[in-house]
Amino acid sequence: MTRSAMPPVSALTLARGRATHLRNLVIGLTRQTRPPSELVIGVMQEDLYDDLPATSFPVRQVRVRGRELPLARARNRVAEAAHGEVLAFLDVDCIPAPKLIADYARMVGPSQGLSMGEVLYLPAGAAAEGWTYDRFAELGVRHCDRQGPPEGDRRRCEDYRCFWSLNFALHRRDWDASGGFDTRFVGYGGEDTDFGRSLSERGIPIWWVRGARVYHQYHPHCMPPIHHIPSIIRNAELFAQKWGHRTMEHWLHAFRMMGLIEPTDAGLRILRAPDAEDFALCRQQEDMPYAASGRVMRLLQDRARAQAGLPPDDASPKVRQARLDRGQREMLTPAGRAPFAAE
Repeated sequence: MTRSAMPPVSALTLARGRATHLRNLVIGLTRQTRPPSELVIGVMQEDLYDDLPATSFPVRQVRVRGRELPLARARNRVAEAAHGEVLAFLDVDCIPAPKLIADYARMVGPSQGLSMGEVLYLPAGAAAEGWTYDRFAELGVRHCDRQGPPEGDRRRCEDYRCFWSLNFALHRRDWDASGGFDTRFVGYGGEDTDFGRSLSERGIPIWWVRGARVYHQYHPHCMPPIHHIPSIIRNAELFAQKWGHRTMEHWLHAFRMMGLIEPTDAGLRILRAPDAEDFALCRQQEDMPYAASGRVMRLLQDRARAQAGLPPDDASPKVRQARLDRGQREMLTPAGRAPFAAE
């Protein structure tokens, strides 16, 4: 496909606060080898952003109201407002590499499915004023729990649960066929896995692609996200009502290991609010480009053995992970239903 024949690409993002992150995202879009046809921002707060960098392309802001994060509704809203043939969704804390728009314009076509680009995580301070892509390439690291780029241009993602809403694109025709995000999911967690499941059910393929890279800006975060337990539980139970089993089981198992929740015949129940010790365990530190639930769950395994008076676990990483996997599977199935068999 020649440059002139490439379809117009609408860049889409959602924002609440995060003004510095949003400015860096816009700066990244101004440095593209092929600019987007527009940027549409789903503003999940009362005030619009009034200090954005100058661009050669239109920037439009659309308000999406809701006290809890209306992520599903906001993604639908920016897609509806967009004019481009290709819809490129970027989280607000992502800075697009110079070829992201060109890569998606080249790789995404009608009825070809959804493409997920590369992500590298930056340490604290890397995206300070005056940042450069050379510095990002030097400092960026891949997430240990996430799939890396394929050896070729693309590889089919065979498990919808791996859909990653941080950086993805699809053609308008596939977006319309997907039905969009389910707006019953409100707050943090689950709406993206539900969207991936909907794609799978409708026969719309998901692809890992090489290129279309973003650099994730550092910000303090907890993983597992103990600051979002109520919405995660609510959305996990909604997912179960819809599909027959819960999702986000790794987070749910971590919450149970921490004594924060328990499964009951009536559903998941919150036992207590996270305390300072819980936040200290889960909070991302400045020397960590990203936070990972697996790290916390392995620490919890070690803590449980110590509290039981058992010696340190000398099992192989594979065996330890198998134990965690069993615990996670237990959180998938609500009471009274047959055990869920992973696809």
